[in-house]
Amino acid sequence: VQLQASGGGLVQPGGSLRLSCAASGFSFAHYAIGWFRQAPGKGREGVSCISSSGGRNFYSASVKGRFTVSRDDAKDTVYLQMNSLKPEDTATYYCARSYGSHPIAGLWATPSAYDSWGQGTLVTVSS
Repeated sequence: VQLQASGGGLVQPGGSLRLSCAASGFSFAHYAIGWFRQAPGKGREGVSCISSSGGRNFYSASVKGRFTVSRDDAKDTVYLQMNSLKPEDTATYYCARSYGSHPIAGLWATPSAYDSWGQGTLVTVSS
């Protein structure tokens, strides 16, 4: 199982970025995928999750309305479109594979509900 997040970088407040999570080594279409972030000195925070069919998505309150998660099963890739970025969005972003097609009930934002993690990609929002 491999997951690789990419697309991070430096962006000004109010700007946009699209992160990608490329997967390999498993039947990607059968798994929910989550996005987490970790700012310096803070714990890992759940940002979003998309179910295997893409029919149900989850967002944290801090990003709802600004971030959009999507997936392309033909490319084994999940995307996180981030708009209206704020300095507090600065963090390393990680993608992770859930244990099944949907996140464990009520635990989509809990790191222990995911069994495989990729290397992160750094997002810096600053003027």
